[in-house]
Amino acid sequence: MRSSLGAVCVLAVLATALSAGCQSAPGGVGGNGAPGGGRAASVSPSPLRTSGYGAVFLGVDECSSFGRTSFTEVSCDGERAAARVVARHDGTVRDGPRCPATTDFVLHIGEQRPSSGKDGEDGEDGEDGDAAVPRGYACMRNLQPPHPGDPGGGGGPRTIVGDCVRGLDDGQVRETACDGEGEQRPEYRVTDAVDARSRCPASTTLYVRLGGSSPVGCAEPL
Repeated sequence: MRSSLGAVCVLAVLATALSAGCQSAPGGVGGNGAPGGGRAASVSPSPLRTSGYGAVFLGVDECSSFGRTSFTEVSCDGERAAARVVARHDGTVRDGPRCPATTDFVLHIGEQRPSSGKDGEDGEDGEDGDAAVPRGYACMRNLQPPHPGDPGGGGGPRTIVGDCVRGLDDGQVRETACDGEGEQRPEYRVTDAVDARSRCPASTTLYVRLGGSSPVGCAEPL
């Protein structure tokens, strides 16, 4: 019989991406920032109790409820379901595998240790015991639009080909929706992802750090 999982703490990583480590070609926007595909605002941890829909809390293809301060695992067929797990990894985002390109947001899951007790009572081996939840993160995709992780969507934890950015006063760039309906109008669009600047098209005026096997984003003015 499946064990019920104990309460865990979750940080919702909001879909506000900052394309960091960007450097400019002549006439472009330059600057240096933190590595990775985006800066994400986080909320304070809050207790979360799992619902027992899977042996692993928020495993691949399982769903979370609505909310930005806490998420609960729920049935994907239920009316409370808001987002689906597209990838799940132990550890931290910094040290672990990257989320899929069109991930909408990331959930950071705090470690939960099983309660102590005798077999058959309230311990890890008991029928009603708590199962350990390791520290990890879940890459989430909204069940319904909008999808900020899509190319041009203006958010998500990664900057990818098709996304748009605008320059900031400190020389960095921030991802924004290509349709111009975001808070800031876009100035550049990432047209290619390559392994070296020399492989970017001649029309490139901005190089955006993307990470991965093709870490250089070639951006052109809009």
